[in-house]
Amino acid sequence: MLSSFPTLLPFLLFAFVASITPGPTNILVLSNSARYGVGAALPIIFGACASAATLVLLVGMGVGSSLTAWPALQSVMQWAGVAWLSYLAWQIIRSPAEAISTQKSGARLGWVGAASLQWINPKTWMMALAVVSVFAGAGEDRLIHVINLSWVFFLISLPCLGAWALLGAGASRWLRSPRAVQRFNRCMGLVLLGSAWLSVLA
Repeated sequence: MLSSFPTLLPFLLFAFVASITPGPTNILVLSNSARYGVGAALPIIFGACASAATLVLLVGMGVGSSLTAWPALQSVMQWAGVAWLSYLAWQIIRSPAEAISTQKSGARLGWVGAASLQWINPKTWMMALAVVSVFAGAGEDRLIHVINLSWVFFLISLPCLGAWALLGAGASRWLRSPRAVQRFNRCMGLVLLGSAWLSVLA
């Protein structure tokens, strides 16, 4: 397969680094897993991974070129993403300070919210544009390569975000008091807020 798709191995490394490094989605997975368990993080993981992989596929088919042609559209999407992440950060910060063992309900992001976040995040679109331009190649096999890139990105990002969910579940053992939960919520909310605003201020 590598002979017909020479960029596959470099792309595997790229997809791993892009998925495992900290970012807003990783923080949301960590936070939800720590507060509600791994099961609560699974819809977020699936929604985010499926959405990002779909973007790679669509960009490879020509959708999304307007982002490079219309900088104003990119700016609108960026600020919409910041506003959405800021709202989520505020929801995390003001979450009830209940011991983790009693915390069964509360506002959760879900797979639709996680998927929507990728669609309004211009960085995800730019990542998809970079993936297609660098790894898809040219010629008659290009569409097949794009489809493969989409599937590979999905399959690589699932366990990467899953690792963040397990990290959050492991952290829950230290969240046995309301005060610890409150500190954790505030810390996660501020980190998410910071990651959102640094993307526009950097």
